[in-house]
Amino acid sequence: MDVLERVQRRTTKMIGGLKYPSYKDRLSEFRLFSLEERRLRGDLLAAFQYLKGAYRKDGEGLFTRVCSDRTRGNGSKLKEDRFRLDIGKKFFTMRVVKHWPRLPREAVAAPFLAVLKVRLDGALSNLI
Repeated sequence: MDVLERVQRRTTKMIGGLKYPSYKDRLSEFRLFSLEERRLRGDLLAAFQYLKGAYRKDGEGLFTRVCSDRTRGNGSKLKEDRFRLDIGKKFFTMRVVKHWPRLPREAVAAPFLAVLKVRLDGALSNLI
């Protein structure tokens, strides 16, 4: 368990009346995400910005978009490109490529980042 996750777990126990419910229940009471969910949310938001053209210079060649109406789910798949040395980028792309096809179609087709954030928060609990 990560240090940040332990701090969040301990802090939510300090709130009166919430010492005994499970960690998951305490998180839902405060509308918080676990560390794993926060990391995935950040990765998906960064991938969305990249696909919309925000990070063209920095993330050149991270993903290739494969659009098809024959796919189940949102109709938009991502394919990770090959890397030689950038291991950090590889892990990021692996996490995003794994979860991107499972996003709802309306989240992937969001016109703006703010719209994606709202739609992603609703779908995030189903992804993990």
